[in-house]
Amino acid sequence: MDWTFFFLMVVLKLPVLALLGIVWWAVHATPEPEAGSDDGGSARPNDPRPNRPGRGPRPRGPHGEPSPPSPPRTRPVPARSPASRPARP
Repeated sequence: MDWTFFFLMVVLKLPVLALLGIVWWAVHATPEPEAGSDDGGSARPNDPRPNRPGRGPRPRGPHGEPSPPSPPRTRPVPARSPASRPARP
């Protein structure tokens, strides 16, 4: 039996088996309750939204303030060389 064949068929499969074992263990693990996580009576203890300071209130749909107008659009004027200008009569 060649060592290359053994390496490819056995040794390289060990990380795959380890990964499958870790995933199986993570799926079947039960969450442990945290000790001392009581914050003393917050209004919404399981709020999934993080606090984001600095954000103002959201606009109220179609009744909110209109969005600011877009800036004026200008087209650049291509530079003309003196040789490309028509001659004056």
